[in-house]
Amino acid sequence: MVRLIRALTHPAAAPGVLTYPEVGATGSGRLPAGYQYLHHTVRVGHGRKAFETAGAAVTTWRMHRASGARVRADALRVEPGALVEVSIGAGPVRLVAPCQVVWTAYERDRTGFAYGTRARHPECGEESFVVDLHPDGSVWFTVTAFSRPAALYTRLAGPLAPAFQHAYARRLGRTLRRIVEGEK
Repeated sequence: MVRLIRALTHPAAAPGVLTYPEVGATGSGRLPAGYQYLHHTVRVGHGRKAFETAGAAVTTWRMHRASGARVRADALRVEPGALVEVSIGAGPVRLVAPCQVVWTAYERDRTGFAYGTRARHPECGEESFVVDLHPDGSVWFTVTAFSRPAALYTRLAGPLAPAFQHAYARRLGRTLRRIVEGEK
């Protein structure tokens, strides 16, 4: 929670820079009204080593890159205020999503972050990527998001945009599981 508060007061996370007012809501546990929601949780491993591997993959952009996304970030590891551009596709059909990290969690049994949308992002909202080590030793990855269309083409896509987001969250979970299994 301390890092969430720091993120919300970080100068780079100032209101007006992001395209939505509810900055940090994925870290508070209360998602704002008026958005579509995504919540996807998947088990990715077991034990402290699996947790540390998964947490490092999430917070160094490795998971995103290994899933096939192109990532350009101004920080090697996620930190509040860091700017990132995630894109998928190729050439003229490349979808570009400018974001900014709004909170991080580097805790004993929880690691992750959230980024929020910036201008030119096809959606408006926030998405978090969190790895938890449960008391039974199981390691879980959760994607939580709230969003709504911000571009004409995402509005026209209708129900295809949320379906794409869910498919991408599932892909990230499978990718993270493969990374963890490869580090055993």
